[in-house]
This record gives sequence, structure tokens and C-alpha cells, in this order.
Amino acid sequence: MENINDIEAAMKKAVEHTNSEFTSIRTGKASPALVENLDVHVASYGSNMKLKGLAVITSPEPRMLVVQPFDPSTTGDIDKAIRESKLGLNPVNDGNRLRLPIPELSEERRVELVKSVKSMAEEGRVRIRGVRKEGMDLGKKQKANNELTEDGLHDFEGEVQDLTNKYVKEIDDLVDAKEKEVMTV
Repeated sequence: MENINDIEAAMKKAVEHTNSEFTSIRTGKASPALVENLDVHVASYGSNMKLKGLAVITSPEPRMLVVQPFDPSTTGDIDKAIRESKLGLNPVNDGNRLRLPIPELSEERRVELVKSVKSMAEEGRVRIRGVRKEGMDLGKKQKANNELTEDGLHDFEGEVQDLTNKYVKEIDDLVDAKEKEVMTV
């Protein structure tokens, strides 16, 4: 990190990552984002790949996803990965494609999902605080190298803290919105 813009970019990236993690939390309506980032171990390729790189994922109905693999021989591997994920989905294998009915969420499951959201949010906050620490260390290093004065260091640390507060609040806002979405029946 060189300056305050790099620090802000890293914090923004942490918020974006947290938001993309939230898309994997299902809310009762079908969304391709629910499964597109699942890691699938493909035996025929001998490696792990993201589901979106192996198949077309569509949502033909509000409570149904269809996964159409590019290579029909990977259907079994995709089926297994979806069943082993913590999404609680049971694919119906039609031979060349998988249908994923999205079940209604119980109150208990909604509460579990909110806990997951809060856990993901805390990981995002930890990332932001890590960037904050790097920023504070950068300011001290610049002060030691006589690139910053005592007042300059104080201002720099104030800016870093303001950015930290701003991006932590963004994550908090995302959590509130996702929690409301999950708990709405």
C-alpha cells in the first residue's frame, strides 16, 4: 500500500467480497448466485472448478433452478457437490441436467441463515480492520522516514479511521438488508 487511495480500494474490495458472499445465502426464491460459486471436484478433469464454469444455471420458475452442464459427463460430480454443500438442496438428476427445487425456509433455518450472514459480515469487518492496521503501519513508517510530520501522521491516521468507520458501516447496512430479506416470509 502506498497511500490513502490504496487503503480505500482495499476496504472497498472487502465490502464487495462480503456482499458477494451474501448472494450464496438463500432467501426462498431461486437465484443462480445461490450455487454458481460452489466448488465442484470434477473427477474427469482432476481438479476443482466453480459451478458457473461447468454449467449454465437458470431460474425458469421462482422456486426452481436448472443446472445444464456444458459436458454431460460432469453431471454426477455437480450433483454430488450440490448435495454436499450446506445449502440444503436435493438435485433431481434428469440425465443431462439437474433440477434444483428450492424448498420453503423454516423459521429455524432462517435464524441459522442470519447467523451465517453475521459470521460472513464479521469476516468482512476483520478484513477491513486488517487494512486499517496496514494503513496505520504505513503512516508510522512514513513518519519514521520523515515523509510525514507529526501533524501529518495524525491527519493520515484520522483519514484511515474515517474510512474504516465508513466501510464497517456499509457492511452493517448490508447485514441489516440481508437479515430483513432472509426473515421475510
